[in-house]
Amino acid sequence: MKNLLMTTTLALALSAPVFASGTHSGGHDDDHVGEHAQMMIGKPGDAASVDRTINVTMRETDDGDMVFSPEAFEIAQGETIRFNVTNAGALEHEFVLDTMAGNEAHKEMMAKMDMEHDDPNSIRLDEGASGDVIWTFSNAGTFEFACLIPGHYESGMHGPITVAQNSEQNEADFSSGKIKKIDAKAGKVTIIHGPLPKLDMPAMTMVFRADEAMIAKMSEGKEVEFVADRVNGKLTVTAIK
Repeated sequence: MKNLLMTTTLALALSAPVFASGTHSGGHDDDHVGEHAQMMIGKPGDAASVDRTINVTMRETDDGDMVFSPEAFEIAQGETIRFNVTNAGALEHEFVLDTMAGNEAHKEMMAKMDMEHDDPNSIRLDEGASGDVIWTFSNAGTFEFACLIPGHYESGMHGPITVAQNSEQNEADFSSGKIKKIDAKAGKVTIIHGPLPKLDMPAMTMVFRADEAMIAKMSEGKEVEFVADRVNGKLTVTAIK
């Protein structure tokens, strides 16, 4: 009986969907698009609305490093990008878009069990293969692209994505508030705020999620203007000034 219960528990754990800040994948699957529509880094993009294409190459170097080219991306908030990804190396690689914390969490999972998901924020390619990821960067901040196959990240396969805040952000979306408490480790901030017009919420004190880039702009007791939205079902600070 004990073995049966352990087997059942393991089966349920493996079959449950992962709802972290993001997941990584082997391509596009319409069944998964809805699950990832509100990730901190953005959402799956519409091929008909692509603003520009960025060609990305994955490969190994003669000295044993593993690299992406280009090494960094600069993107405007709201842009829809087609990443045309080519694996020019001799090994299998993947291209994953997420927050730094999200990639770190999935890298730890991959170290325990190499797995290949099928989500829209990444693609996994055999040597010589190519494919694309179409992504809309809804939120400003600093994010990351990476290969999370065990050992590849440590060999150099990661780089920053800087998403510049859209200067045309609707001023009516901003709310005034005062930072009461910051829990950087948990990625949470408590704000005493006025009405949140975008969420149709009254003035109150609430706890919001925030990424590392947002928290870096905050300090306890500071008066701020910010925009909050629901990301993965959690109230999240998506812009601040």
